[in-house]
Amino acid sequence: MSDKVIAKRSEDWELIPNLLDYGSAREHFTWEHERELLQGGKVHGLNIGYEAVDRHANGERRNHVALRWLDRDGAATDITYGDLQLRTNRFANVLQQLGVGRSERVFALLGRVPALYETALGTLKSGSVFSPLFSAFGPEPLQSRLSIGDAKVLVTNVTLYKRKVAPIRNALPQLEHVILVREAPTQQLPPDTRDFNTLMDAAAETFSAVETAPDDPALLHFTSGTTGKPKGAIHVHEAVLAHHASARLALDLHPQDVFWCTADPGWVTGTSYGIIAPLTIGATMIVDCEEFEPERWYGILRDHKVSVWYTAPTAVRMMMKQGAALAQKFDLPALRFMASVGEPLNPEAVVWGMEAFGLPFHDNWWQTETGGIMIANFLSQPVRPGSMGRPLPGIEAAIVDAGEDGSLSVVEESGKEGELALRRGWPSMFRGYLHEEERYRRCFRGDWYLTGDLARMDDDGYFWFVGRADDVIKSAGHLIGPFEVESALMEHPSVAEAAVIGMPDPVAMEIVKAFVSLKPGVSASEDLQRELLAFTRKRLGPAVAPREIAFRDNLPRTRSGKIMRRLLKARELGLPEGDTSTLEGGK
Repeated sequence: MSDKVIAKRSEDWELIPNLLDYGSAREHFTWEHERELLQGGKVHGLNIGYEAVDRHANGERRNHVALRWLDRDGAATDITYGDLQLRTNRFANVLQQLGVGRSERVFALLGRVPALYETALGTLKSGSVFSPLFSAFGPEPLQSRLSIGDAKVLVTNVTLYKRKVAPIRNALPQLEHVILVREAPTQQLPPDTRDFNTLMDAAAETFSAVETAPDDPALLHFTSGTTGKPKGAIHVHEAVLAHHASARLALDLHPQDVFWCTADPGWVTGTSYGIIAPLTIGATMIVDCEEFEPERWYGILRDHKVSVWYTAPTAVRMMMKQGAALAQKFDLPALRFMASVGEPLNPEAVVWGMEAFGLPFHDNWWQTETGGIMIANFLSQPVRPGSMGRPLPGIEAAIVDAGEDGSLSVVEESGKEGELALRRGWPSMFRGYLHEEERYRRCFRGDWYLTGDLARMDDDGYFWFVGRADDVIKSAGHLIGPFEVESALMEHPSVAEAAVIGMPDPVAMEIVKAFVSLKPGVSASEDLQRELLAFTRKRLGPAVAPREIAFRDNLPRTRSGKIMRRLLKARELGLPEGDTSTLEGGK
């Protein structure tokens, strides 16, 4: 396989790539210039909602389609920048009428429906903080996030509320307002909830975006660690500079593009690139309410003339499973750039893109904590299959050796593995973990943010992902903390202990496998195995719950009592066990 792939159809479009010469772009890039490309610094203090909506609606792009929403039948509803301005103004006024102040948290538990985008952008315009939730979560993950986030407002739909929120409502005393989107006009609202459309209809269409300082909180995204409760990463309004810059440089977005980001809105990608970034460019954004189905997706690419497509490696692998012949049945002359994010993209998937679409998938790398794309394969540069690419202009990345004694040294040797680190100070860098200042401080070593990812860099400055420094599970683009799953398992009356690891999977990259130790007197059986699988699916939702459960009399642990997930995984996969000197009872 060639170590370089160049898009063979790139000359078919008249658009000049936003990044032509990588070296020159890095040399001349400044965040001050990026600020000048936006208007907020002069008008509304760099408010994200203003930059994404009002800046265009107040100008010549007012009647340009901002969002094209596709319902279950594929019927399209076009929402212009002018329409979006009025709708987000209404929601901002709703929040003010409810007494929701600056920096207070507004959560959304919704699928890809127009109300989600109105909620997100209206919240940002009002100066409150927007926090998305993944709709596949069960009641317990939702409760933990709403509690940690001090949720004052939750916008969801009637069905999700009845199934997942109503059972935990009494445990959320700080949740003052629940606003429900009816899925059908005849739906009855549960007690102590408000109707989204009624509130919107009564609200005024005029609103001046709140003037926000660059460091004012804007977004709260939750991410799981290997132990402990979920972490709430705080992002600020200044992050819009990185959203805008990365949309231009990493995704090569132009105002005339039709852009489709397939990410779930509960995931950080679904906010940064499924809402904010394409709108700051002034492009048209495709929003499909349905989940992955290959023929539907190919039809959307064709029928709506999608030119830039941002999707997940899991989806790419599922399309590969269907074969290139299916993709080749659809003529896609408008499609000019494809990108992928969520986990490392297999080299075969990059090459398969050439076979199926005549274009490579351009992998890129970032995290919830970074807020936006940090490392990417660019349109005008050769793609190296399997590589994350090179750092964006304005981003300094390095491989470092972070010693346990607090020391840090940059690894100069090409190809040597170490921890991927970023020099702090980019605009979308998270500014804290909510209520966990010490945990936040531990993420940094001097001027460097330690990502927790192991990587290497080649002679040309391309970075290559090696693996996680910890044992967070990446499944179908979702980060899953083992502790959260183990805690749910241990709520079952038969379970004494549980340990969770990620197992390789050809489609999802990893699936969750649980090892369970039963209480005395309880016998392992297939019936109990099925019961535990159903129990965790109900508690956590199908995206987080284990796919496999194995019973073990004893789980390996250190002398201090910590279960060694690393050792479980090594034994399960037949890998070297490494240092077991701290194992209880020795080897």
